Amino acid sequence: MSYVAKSLVPGETLLHETRHHWMVLMGPLMMAVMFVALAAGLFVEAIEAKNGKGMVAGASSEAVHGMDFVGIALLVAAIGSLGYGVARRNATEMAVTDRRVLIKTGMGSRRTLDLMLSRVESIGVEETFLGRIFGYGSVVVRGTGGTPESFMMIARPQEFRRSVQQQIAGPKPT
Repeated sequence: MSYVAKSLVPGETLLHETRHHWMVLMGPLMMAVMFVALAAGLFVEAIEAKNGKGMVAGASSEAVHGMDFVGIALLVAAIGSLGYGVARRNATEMAVTDRRVLIKTGMGSRRTLDLMLSRVESIGVEETFLGRIFGYGSVVVRGTGGTPESFMMIARPQEFRRSVQQQIAGPKPT
């Protein structure tokens, strides 16, 4: 069960929920690709060494087993890198309810911000050129009398801000 779902009080309605954009996975993905490429190179060299070809044609069987071991370790590191990226992405939750703004970040240690809508002084969005194209940006929430709280690489930040602003403005007159 997510932090937001656990934090809702009776009668409170969840209106908008978001998390980190998939773009935060680009760093771990590039790292994983690099590890896999290095592992593939080691495996190719180990196979060629076993067949008496390649740069290490006269390598001992211990050296070949060492290359295999390092190649496997690099594959494990690639999986670990991707796993860490996905876990980090899923560790951030942002939500707007009919009463407050909820933000939770962190995996091992946790940082939360629960701000009543009546206490929101301003909410800003900062988007780079790529952020506008791919739909991510930073959300800056400022409570009355408080310091600004910045949350980076959030998916659909404009929608999040719009949800907060609609709740602060109240129901539309009919």
